Amino acid sequence: MADRTQLHQDGYALLRRAIPNEWLADLRSVFDAGVRPSDQWPVPRGMDWRYSMLDDDSRIQAVCRLPQLLAVAGELIGEQFFLSQVEGREPLAGGGQQPLHRDLSAQRPGDIAVALAFFDDYGPENGATRIVPGSHRTEPDAPPFDFNDESRAVQLSGGAGDILVFDVDLVHAGSLNAIGARRRSILISYFSESLYASHLETVALRNIRMDTRERFAPAEFTFEG
Repeated sequence: MADRTQLHQDGYALLRRAIPNEWLADLRSVFDAGVRPSDQWPVPRGMDWRYSMLDDDSRIQAVCRLPQLLAVAGELIGEQFFLSQVEGREPLAGGGQQPLHRDLSAQRPGDIAVALAFFDDYGPENGATRIVPGSHRTEPDAPPFDFNDESRAVQLSGGAGDILVFDVDLVHAGSLNAIGARRRSILISYFSESLYASHLETVALRNIRMDTRERFAPAEFTFEG
């Protein structure tokens, strides 16, 4: 229960070495094979990032279904949910810097959870994610969050195989890849069942090729913090 309490208080969990080490070489190869330039995506992408189409690969799907990852996503969403989207992202040398932002829930707070699964070591030098713990929920009388204030931001660092899972309303951002080292990851989105109709309306724009009909229930998994 303490782990669940901490998860909901912070709005995120960092799962260390969640991806089996023996999977990583294949996952990096899948990422590299799926890289496509901006003009080959339905909606143009940022020029300072490398993007990979890989959602229908069985090895990628296995990562998205790791029990520990599903457990945390289900705990954050709190109801039946589905895998909505997964794509590869990597900041290029001299790119990747983002301002702090929220991706925003759709119908109710907590109806979307996001995960970043890292295929390479990551840290401040190669564009690791920044987060602001506890920023996914605000008190009724609290002033609006100042996205220009980085004083509460935490710069993450860790190893290949780690997975960051967070509430979509958590304030976060990518950072500058100052040294140009590889920092391949997949961005995974889990949606509550209530969002399935709206999800179907945008699958072409988001270049979703995988089957999204499978459903997951939080009670099926045991959360291990």
